[in-house]
Amino acid sequence: MDDRDKMLNAFERALLDVDRLAARQVMEQRGRDMRPIRFVEKVVLPVLEQLGAGWQDGSLALSQVYMAGRICEELIDEMLPPADPSRKNQPRMAICILEDHHALGKVMVYAVLRSGGFDLLDYGVVGVDDLVARVQADRVEVLLISVLMLPSALKIKSVRQKLMDRGCDVTLIVGGAPFRFDDQLWQMVGANVMCENASDVVPAIEKIMEEKT
Repeated sequence: MDDRDKMLNAFERALLDVDRLAARQVMEQRGRDMRPIRFVEKVVLPVLEQLGAGWQDGSLALSQVYMAGRICEELIDEMLPPADPSRKNQPRMAICILEDHHALGKVMVYAVLRSGGFDLLDYGVVGVDDLVARVQADRVEVLLISVLMLPSALKIKSVRQKLMDRGCDVTLIVGGAPFRFDDQLWQMVGANVMCENASDVVPAIEKIMEEKT
């Protein structure tokens, strides 16, 4: 077992024990070479995906997965930098979790974008109809949707259709475990871009901005 496997096992154990102190210790022992965002991508997300799979196959309770997510959100709030006060010229953007239980992916992307100088609306957890109405009312041009479970990912297709029915020209950026397990899914649900990691989002936004100018 290498050092990363030991770190993954220790972090998973801490989350299942709802032991915030132990989880924080794993984070603090990650070493100087592993930046916070890399720790999130290489340790936090794989462990949460493993726990999510455990819930789906019935070996873990939803409450265990939920508490693990909350602990991770707290740790990420500590690790990732605060918002940069200087904002860049950008399209109107919003981020949300579509009818799902985990805020972790959204928290990461939101923090990464704000620390990179971007500003965006945070819709939190929303349903399809509420999301479409808010996007139209706010004249959102780029919508970022984070999901953990496949049923939530499939609902993005309904979001796309309802936005089109209302004449909303919105670029959809999606991310989350279902899209990493099926690399064709993001196109099936009508998204424009799929980001595997939080760190992929800023380059994706910058490319969209270039295409719009």
